[in-house]
Amino acid sequence: MLKHLLSPLALGLLLAAPAAAQTTPPNTPPPARPAGEAGAGTGRVAGAIPVAEYYEGGQAAMYAFIAQELKYPLLAKRNRIQGRCIVSFTLNPDGTMSGIKLVKQVGGGTGDEALRVVRLLKFKKPAYPVLTSLPIDFKLGATGSNATE
Repeated sequence: MLKHLLSPLALGLLLAAPAAAQTTPPNTPPPARPAGEAGAGTGRVAGAIPVAEYYEGGQAAMYAFIAQELKYPLLAKRNRIQGRCIVSFTLNPDGTMSGIKLVKQVGGGTGDEALRVVRLLKFKKPAYPVLTSLPIDFKLGATGSNATE
């Protein structure tokens, strides 16, 4: 008898679950992306990077410097490797960086290049240590922007 009671109850729960799971209308368009969002070639990254407030000139100046210094690795260029590398570090109260490490890379030498460029950054002194991560985008343009051989 217990088996006969559980079967209709389970069937009712299975039929009701998909209807309860949908919380947004099915034809809702995805949120718009900011205009001009691109890779390191243009020096723009979506969203604000908290550690950028300690860089002279802010986030725009920081990514302009990164775009100027970034040399697209030859192996990554040849293999058309694109993507985002993430470098993590601690910004110390004296303005130096420590614990610099690669959290994510896309291959072809992009991780090493991201580490090299992040080590060149000079920050102002924060009041306390700041553990942060910094995304570095590698994006090939029509003519292979960022590519210096």
